[in-house]
Amino acid sequence: MLDREGFRPNVGIILLNPRNQVFWGKRLRTHSWQFPQGGIKYGESPEQAMFRELHEEVGLMPEHVQILARTRDWLRYEVPEHFIRKDARGHYRGQKQIWFLLRLLGHASDLNLRATDHPEFDAWRWNDYWVPLELVIEFKRGVYDMALTGLARYLPRAQNHHNRYLRTGLRGPRHEAEPTGPGGPAGPVAEKPSELGQLHSLNPNGPAADAD
Repeated sequence: MLDREGFRPNVGIILLNPRNQVFWGKRLRTHSWQFPQGGIKYGESPEQAMFRELHEEVGLMPEHVQILARTRDWLRYEVPEHFIRKDARGHYRGQKQIWFLLRLLGHASDLNLRATDHPEFDAWRWNDYWVPLELVIEFKRGVYDMALTGLARYLPRAQNHHNRYLRTGLRGPRHEAEPTGPGGPAGPVAEKPSELGQLHSLNPNGPAADAD
């Protein structure tokens, strides 16, 4: 389902743990890492698509999370032609996304990358809030910047005194986001550190997946 400009409607998910670290998934059999995301099916609202993708990609149900905020407008990125299937070239341009900021109410043990027969990720880790902006593939970086910046004001107070918050962490153009429920206080934006989180593999008995 494409719009008139060739963009596919999509949702993106920023999932927070109690320390305001974000879920970061490694795409199946690749070295590419990203936030959970997926297309909006015909007749679905963005919120319905978000909950479906949340379960399909990371195994969580609505009761496992709280919606803190979402972006008000579509955020778009174009996909380079060499990443587009030949039969889609000429009419498919990329994705337009509504982004959701979620807080995990359950436990990390509730995450399940094999919730369906078609997993999207084969490993995951928690990263500090701004780290994905430096690691995501280049053509998605602008949208990640807009989503992380626009939603940062709705970060709840982290349950970790070692997390520092600096307003100077804001970067890129400012995009409107709106709260969707009674989240924590809209504190200042998290500083962007460089440490990566611990890896969790699909195979609990095998080695953790390689970090790229």
